[in-house]
Amino acid sequence: MQTEYIDLIAPAPGQTCRLQVLRFGAVGAGRKAYIQAALHADEVPAMLTALHLKTLLQELETQGQLFGEIVLVPYANPLGLSQHIHGQHHGRFNLSDGINFNRGFPELSQAVVQQLTSGLGKDVVGTIRAALQAAADALPALTSAQDLKRRLLQLAIDADIVIDLHCDSDAVVHLYGLTPQASQLNQLSAQLGARAVLLATESGDSPFDEACSRPWLDMQRLMPEANIPLACFSTTVELRGEADVSHALAHQDAQALIGFLQTQGFVAGTAPEKKALCEPTPLSGSEPIAAPSAGVIVFHRQSGEAVQAGDAIADIVDPDTGAITTLRCASGGVLYARCSTRWAHAGKRLAKIAGTSLARTGKLLSP
Repeated sequence: MQTEYIDLIAPAPGQTCRLQVLRFGAVGAGRKAYIQAALHADEVPAMLTALHLKTLLQELETQGQLFGEIVLVPYANPLGLSQHIHGQHHGRFNLSDGINFNRGFPELSQAVVQQLTSGLGKDVVGTIRAALQAAADALPALTSAQDLKRRLLQLAIDADIVIDLHCDSDAVVHLYGLTPQASQLNQLSAQLGARAVLLATESGDSPFDEACSRPWLDMQRLMPEANIPLACFSTTVELRGEADVSHALAHQDAQALIGFLQTQGFVAGTAPEKKALCEPTPLSGSEPIAAPSAGVIVFHRQSGEAVQAGDAIADIVDPDTGAITTLRCASGGVLYARCSTRWAHAGKRLAKIAGTSLARTGKLLSP
């Protein structure tokens, strides 16, 4: 294992912020897998899983069982790790500007096309990866948050596989990824025991995983004559809820990630045979259940339960009048995530259901 530290733009004089980067296997040669944890810095299950994965990768490297290079960033947001207000950790949004740390990643497709004026040559994938790397290296960064996004893209943009480990508030394991990569997502879903796999070609707001994979889709569209493959598989993995933190779960998830890397040829041996627990569904069919008014939240359904259209999901209880508003789902599917608090402001997302009957448009992810 090689350990590297990357210093970010200092938030203020006297302060230092840096990323830890762990490299396993054949560093700088052959295929590359990139895994990072807790881009939303308060996603603790992801960090613990990354530490268990580190231990497994060290053992496999010592045994000569790794092929290619595996890069692990065990805490992908040191800026967010330091954000506390009145004793509460706030890692999802940058407190300096209110921007979600996993939104607004630079889209590199146009910059790459402009670089490829002399053609792609024989090594199409290698040429595009070099252009993507050059585009990532050229990104401007005036703030610590911009620098963080630039550095993470620099680490991941040339990888064959990118896995971004997160967690939700109160949830079962679920995945996000590109529609054309449903087959690989199914393999990862089976290993992790995911209960929902949500597909889109563009989810909106440019999250990290799509910033790595969608350039290949864009270039297929922009250069149809070049027969460009989808050379980067990228996904966001939600490892249950914020409170689902234990060594047993983290070790289980780390072993599942090793199993997936075995299916992709990065780790020797045969992955355990596991059957996927769900079929992928379109992210546009995911139904958010939102509160129409403020009040106390009383859930009727648990994360992981299957629901039918019309089922009661939650009540909003007005503490002033005692009036109860029952919220029902419009589509059937799996309730894959709920909020972890029990007080709602008007418009608060309370739950999400992986369905197939809806067809939302625009920005499909939570804020």
